[in-house]
Amino acid sequence: MNIYVGNLSLEVAEDDLRTAFEGFGVVESVNLIKDKISGVSKGFAFIVIESGAEAQAAIDDLNDSELKGSKIVVNEARARSKQGRRSGGKKGRDRRN
Repeated sequence: MNIYVGNLSLEVAEDDLRTAFEGFGVVESVNLIKDKISGVSKGFAFIVIESGAEAQAAIDDLNDSELKGSKIVVNEARARSKQGRRSGGKKGRDRRN
């Protein structure tokens, strides 16, 4: 199961997340999202835990808990929309004007 973890302190590293979630089951991956240019954490991450039951136990136990001084949000990650991101600009807008 893919888990979303938000409201992370900038001090949190992937190892911190792995340690917090390993107590619930096998952690397949930890992906701390960082700014592409600066490399600074964006304050959220995605964690994959093999077993759905173990992942749900992690969500139930860790949601609203504190990690490195911040109260974190933990829930099942939602699938990306099929539309994807909009790039801005005039793409898809009415161009009659």
